[in-house]
Amino acid sequence: MPAIMAHARELHRLGPPNNDRLSAVRVALSVAVPGLVLILIGRPDLMMYAVFGALTGMYGRTETHQLRLKHQAQAALILVGGLTIGVFLSVNHVGSWGLVLVATLFAGAGSLYADAVRLKPIGPFFGILALGACASVPTDVSFATAVLIGAASAAFSILVGFTGWLRHRAWVAGAARDVPVLRGPLRQAALVHAARYSLAVGTAGLIGMLSGIGHPHWAMAAAAVPLAGADLPSRVHRGIHRIVGTFLGLAVVAVVLFPSPLSPLQYFPGHTAVALAVLVILFQFPTELFMARHYGWAMVFFTPVILLIAQLAAPLDPGVLVLERGVETFVGAVVGIAVAVLIRAPGAAGPEVSSGTVPDTTVPAVGEAGPT
Repeated sequence: MPAIMAHARELHRLGPPNNDRLSAVRVALSVAVPGLVLILIGRPDLMMYAVFGALTGMYGRTETHQLRLKHQAQAALILVGGLTIGVFLSVNHVGSWGLVLVATLFAGAGSLYADAVRLKPIGPFFGILALGACASVPTDVSFATAVLIGAASAAFSILVGFTGWLRHRAWVAGAARDVPVLRGPLRQAALVHAARYSLAVGTAGLIGMLSGIGHPHWAMAAAAVPLAGADLPSRVHRGIHRIVGTFLGLAVVAVVLFPSPLSPLQYFPGHTAVALAVLVILFQFPTELFMARHYGWAMVFFTPVILLIAQLAAPLDPGVLVLERGVETFVGAVVGIAVAVLIRAPGAAGPEVSSGTVPDTTVPAVGEAGPT
């Protein structure tokens, strides 16, 4: 019973604050500017590509500007890479079976890359999400245009993250992020973790396909979530956070999309797309505000972000959208938890590189300003 109570307390405990508001402002600004540009040119339906590029701003939140610049450039590769593959699948009309196969391979390769450069947030989740989402919606713009929107948004995020450097203008030659080399036990752990990602994503995708529900990429993304935990208990907690946070977020989506006196869309007749795009921008701030402190609360706001950009790109019946998202998220999270429980790293008592248990020794270089 004490162990159960300890787990219950952990599920609703907020982590310590760590300059969260400033990081949330940076990410919200990174989403807002490209989003407002798309609104002004009359293309809010392309918001999906801008948002996934802008998520580059979530990385390197506590690092110094010089190190954040490199970290976010590394993160942009996996985000824009996932987006590019997804758009390629979409414009070439690759079906769901092809999507599951490609996402499974990307999950394993993305895990190895995320470990090799030590991305934080840990793992390839956002790249997997970008790949699946972009592959699952049709686009009426060219492949190059969609990718350019994502890449430009990522570049703007990097610029926002580096702008504060202008106050100090301290550049230290040779300053680098402290990233352990993947050799020996760390290499073994990274390979096992990559296998976890591929197995979880592939299994969730297959279940989603066989179930007949139309969005297997949601199950695949949810399956990747638990694997970013630091250890087995935290992986289970992340899976539960994903389920509960998503369900609460679906209630928010229902309020927005279902016709009712509570829906804000009723106040903007004829401008639904613009209203949805603005809501996406607004929801991104609390998403980042809670992302490092409580994953479940972050999902309450991130779920509307993802579903509203999907609704902008390819509108669905709101009831179908909410139901399918709920089912696929539950299936995916359960699969991810099961894989985390069943597949352990060799010598599990030692550190796992993807688990975040490797000590973080990244510190500001001498003479460089602290993170802002």
